Amino acid sequence: MSNKRSSSGNGPTQRQLRVGELIRRTLSDVLNRAEVHDPDLNRMSITVGEVSCSNDLKVATVYVAPLMGSVPMEEAIAALARNKAELRHRVASELTLKYAPDLRFRPDETFDRLDETRRLFADPRVQQDVAAPTADDRDGEED
Repeated sequence: MSNKRSSSGNGPTQRQLRVGELIRRTLSDVLNRAEVHDPDLNRMSITVGEVSCSNDLKVATVYVAPLMGSVPMEEAIAALARNKAELRHRVASELTLKYAPDLRFRPDETFDRLDETRRLFADPRVQQDVAAPTADDRDGEED
């Protein structure tokens, strides 16, 4: 019998989630304590929102955003990319993995999507649809 080891497309495995969270915490701590030897990066306040790992845990995609828009997103990602080797070394020293994952930095657009969702819910047409009773609600009132 063959043992299917790869994910069946149902999302990340528990191990991927656990390693991603450990990488996120480690990077957050390193950036918060300004342990990197780059004064430009140490001046930036960067939040690490999420880390997703590949199936083999060799690539970690790190979603980052400058806090309160203190610096442009492109500048923050460029500074992180410049210091990728040092950050990877710091992560590797904290984790007990066979391979240190390659770090790839991407903009975290979670807050932008949240703002767009709030804007959509504030739309009067959406409010009207939310407030309108559905057929299921009307059926429940007759009982």
